[in-house]
Amino acid sequence: MTGLGDRLKEARTAKGYSLDDLQSITKIQKRYLSGIENEDYSMMPGAFYVRAFIKQYSEAVGLDSDEMLSLYKESAMHEKLEEENAQITPPMTRSRGIKGNSRLNEAIPKIIVALFIVVIIVVIWTFFQKGASKDTGLDVESEQPITMDSNQPPAGNVDDGASEDKPDEEATEPDPEPEEEVKEQTLTYVNTSGEDSTYTLTDSEEFKLKIDTFGDTWIGVQNENKEELTPGARVMKDGETIELDVSDVQFVRIRVAVTPFTDIYVNGEKLEYVSDKSTQNIFIEYEK
Repeated sequence: MTGLGDRLKEARTAKGYSLDDLQSITKIQKRYLSGIENEDYSMMPGAFYVRAFIKQYSEAVGLDSDEMLSLYKESAMHEKLEEENAQITPPMTRSRGIKGNSRLNEAIPKIIVALFIVVIIVVIWTFFQKGASKDTGLDVESEQPITMDSNQPPAGNVDDGASEDKPDEEATEPDPEPEEEVKEQTLTYVNTSGEDSTYTLTDSEEFKLKIDTFGDTWIGVQNENKEELTPGARVMKDGETIELDVSDVQFVRIRVAVTPFTDIYVNGEKLEYVSDKSTQNIFIEYEK
């Protein structure tokens, strides 16, 4: 902790602002403001937005935004160093692994020789058993001739009633039909050129858009024929939502004026902005 969150919170309290008041002033969601005060940036959409939100917060409560951003950079650098130190493997562990491997290499020839001896013993024992069984069979045939009992009925006259009374064998159940593989949709980032970022949607039987706003931002949605799919491109207010079923188009272009205030969902999956630009054209190609 660098003290950044405490200083911002103290300045906000001194101004008499609640988090709801600050949300109305800065148009930044309350959960993001709370995360900045706790120095927990895990829910933020990206590092670019963290810096932008800290700057807006600082200016709203009368603090020097450059100084607050310097504190944030120190915190980010400290976390990076801790991650790098945690990834360093102790040299003692590697040396033990090398010693273990050398011992295993020494034992392998001994194991192979032992297995070879066991195989030879098994082969000799198998031949010995076969020879003994042949000798026993000859003695039995010569010493114990087969005789017929005159009281036994001929083999051809055996009563087949028992066999007729046996129930039919149970019918074998048919093999279950293989289940059809359910494909999951894939929303893939392709490239960025200027304000245009392109994505592709594949393995999906439908294409539904949902656009949520949490600040004033201009939104317009067009198809491949440049026809407006919304009631009209316009400025959407905080908390407004647009839902569109565009399954019959080849692609859409979504014009977003302020990306930090706009969330786009494709069949329920949130689209991640790759570019840091505030104003963007998002192109989504639908491969059916």
